[in-house]
Amino acid sequence: MSLFGDGLEAAVQKAFTRPAPKTAPAQMRYLVKQLKSTRAVAQMLRVSQRTVERYVKNQIKKPRPDLAARLEREVARRWQPQVRARARQRAATTGGIVIDTRARIGYTAPVGTTDDARLRHLTVALPPQYAARLFDAQQAGAADQQLQQIAAEGLKEMYFQDGGRRAGSLEEIRFTDIEHIEFDL
Repeated sequence: MSLFGDGLEAAVQKAFTRPAPKTAPAQMRYLVKQLKSTRAVAQMLRVSQRTVERYVKNQIKKPRPDLAARLEREVARRWQPQVRARARQRAATTGGIVIDTRARIGYTAPVGTTDDARLRHLTVALPPQYAARLFDAQQAGAADQQLQQIAAEGLKEMYFQDGGRRAGSLEEIRFTDIEHIEFDL
């Protein structure tokens, strides 16, 4: 599971204007419409073409849990691509992104100082350039470690250094032991 990648995807999905299909037959029909054939859907979901056809005709309604998860994931990936692209573009150019996290965050500092790495719960609005970097890295297939580093740099600049107004000498931020992370556009 990709903590950062899934979090970014969930933030973008909040921008959807219509709900995605909920039932398995409706999801299957949507995928067939998108991929233009039952064979392509069957290969993608790792089921038989006949199984896909039976879902499309409403002959089967309840998928196995593993198939239900794959079906849900594939529909969510393809649902409203223009809305998804607009939400990313808006965050990357004007809106920025909000990170809500509970993790061990700080610097290498004497124990007991305010900058020492400790468990913190932060909700920080990052400027558009960090949203752009996060989305670009995600599109390029970056690992969670790279996305975490970009988020850490944003937290360093906006929370610890307050946009350059303080703590200018602090170098590398530590962002570890992540208990919770959520993004919002």
